[in-house]
Amino acid sequence: MATPAAPSPSHASEHAADGGRFEPYVPATESPAEFTLKAVVIGSLFGLLFGASTVYLGLRAGLTVSASIPIAVLAISILKRMGGSTILENNIVQTIGSAGESIAGGVVFTVPALIFLASGAEYFNYFQITMLTLAGGFLGVLMMVPLRRALIVKEHGVLPYPEGTACAEVLVAGEKGGHLASLVFGGLGTGALWKALSWVFNLFRTEVGYTTPRTSQFPNAALNIDISPEYLGVGYVIGPSIAGTMFAGGVLSWMVFLPLLTILGAYINVPFPPIHPNFANNPATGHPFLISEMAPDQLWSAYIRYIGAGAVLASGLITLARTIPTILSAAVEGLKGLSGNSGSAPRRTEREMPMSVVLIGTLLVALFLALAPQMPIHGNLLAALLIVIFAFFFATVSSRITGLIGTSSNPISGMTIATLILTCLLFVALGWTGDTYGPVAICVGAVVCICAANAGNTSQDLKTGYLVGATPYYQQIGLLIGVAVSALSIGVTTLYLHRVFTIGSAAIAAPQATLMATIIKGLLSQNLPWGLVLVGVFISVTLELCGIHSLSFAVGSYLPIATTAPIFVGGLVRWWVERSTGVKQESDLSAGVLFSSGLIAGGSICGILFALLVGTNTIGPLQVIGNRLPFLHDESAFAQVAGGLLFFGLALVTARAAKRQVM
Repeated sequence: MATPAAPSPSHASEHAADGGRFEPYVPATESPAEFTLKAVVIGSLFGLLFGASTVYLGLRAGLTVSASIPIAVLAISILKRMGGSTILENNIVQTIGSAGESIAGGVVFTVPALIFLASGAEYFNYFQITMLTLAGGFLGVLMMVPLRRALIVKEHGVLPYPEGTACAEVLVAGEKGGHLASLVFGGLGTGALWKALSWVFNLFRTEVGYTTPRTSQFPNAALNIDISPEYLGVGYVIGPSIAGTMFAGGVLSWMVFLPLLTILGAYINVPFPPIHPNFANNPATGHPFLISEMAPDQLWSAYIRYIGAGAVLASGLITLARTIPTILSAAVEGLKGLSGNSGSAPRRTEREMPMSVVLIGTLLVALFLALAPQMPIHGNLLAALLIVIFAFFFATVSSRITGLIGTSSNPISGMTIATLILTCLLFVALGWTGDTYGPVAICVGAVVCICAANAGNTSQDLKTGYLVGATPYYQQIGLLIGVAVSALSIGVTTLYLHRVFTIGSAAIAAPQATLMATIIKGLLSQNLPWGLVLVGVFISVTLELCGIHSLSFAVGSYLPIATTAPIFVGGLVRWWVERSTGVKQESDLSAGVLFSSGLIAGGSICGILFALLVGTNTIGPLQVIGNRLPFLHDESAFAQVAGGLLFFGLALVTARAAKRQVM
């Protein structure tokens, strides 16, 4: 980072929180190339790529990670090969590209819930997905405009924006971009190769594990591991503490509650309501399933997921309640920001989108959602008003929380749950309890979720720009472009994956969207199995009383253990690397984080490629060799052990890459 210049009267408007004056890497008096055609095009391509890969990861794992740093690293490398670029051009590339990842996460957490609602499936089409994506994405950028001065400028030195600051360090260290890029490219190639060998060529298993027999002393206890590189990468990025807490939630659901229910079911020997509709009758007997007859996945769908939903619900609300002082202060600053800037013409590093554009743009988005004939909320002005109110509120909250802990740890799902609860309770109070109001509620939640996700990402990008000396106006325009371009691929990717795998299946379970649909259906129909939900609520309360932040645990209790187990392995790899090197990898610039980011992208991209091959019926010839070696991927103990050893080898490769020096 450049050494701060001496104080200057012209910087009086950019005071740091400690009373000093901040000088960015590129001073406001200089105007190097920034918003160029090549930067916009490459950034848009990255937005398409990382948006699509995030759709896949979000539908499979129910969580996402920030893509800003790997995009910045790749931008430096690619633009150098094209003849060079300025630091501000590189910043525009990562700004535009990161928009795809952020809005994709908001989309897959909410919009697929339409499939699980009684009258929602008809709205699950390209037009709806794209319009909701554009609406939420645009609102996320627009509503961050009045917050920039309050959160980025005035609180410089107070809000660290860890990922945004690390991204700025990458851009400033651009002369080392080739070495940094080699780590990301190495992880990307490793992840893609692994996924291709296991999924595309069918050379070894995609999951290993064991479930105890239903007739054993410890029945239906399941420990499965989806040996996918993207899960290992996610675990490394989030670290051993969060990964371990998530896995602990999975252990409670799959190795405590499942065997306990099965044991009790053997004594009760009667159907235990509420029976999940898919398991209403046992084909072998023609009568309702007994608990003792249910397989682990049936027990999870019928009972455990409601406990997990209650845990997520409570932990999300507790997380928001914990941030009430932050919420109030950020809301006050946001309202102050609506007055706009006054005075003389701003300097280059202070130029931003006019408030008139923000207000008119917000109004147009709300009117479109309310008046467009094909939208679920057509004619519902109250729903449109709720979107604007909740969007501004949670955009403010998201931006502030991102400043403290980064976008990857931003509890977007908790904000969305709070939005859905308040919306559904209002609908119930008005008597809007029919099936037709489910899609309306999810549209409100979807736009707010996408807005909050992109507002957090926007604030992170603006922090990076503030540090390197970017022009906020160009970044804000770039983010709008990134939203518009990425929305095109997000809808296509989501629908294609649904056509090939079916959202809600084991391949793409869409756990977050399933949770949102469960909450909406239960609240509007007023038949949520509150007994099971309250068990989950008080699990989270118990953890909070023990001094443990419950959100990660609750999410883990709701996800399949096959997802949380490999994430835990990734966390263990990071723990071992830190222990063996004696260096705590707290920075997002560490070799392990860069390599793991590549694993995530490579595995996700190859997963989409696999879907393309399946959808076009061209996968068969590629699996000829694998099909001739069934002992490597069948249900035998040899195949299980072989898959486990290969995954252990992938962990060793990641650990070795993590020990490299990046600076």
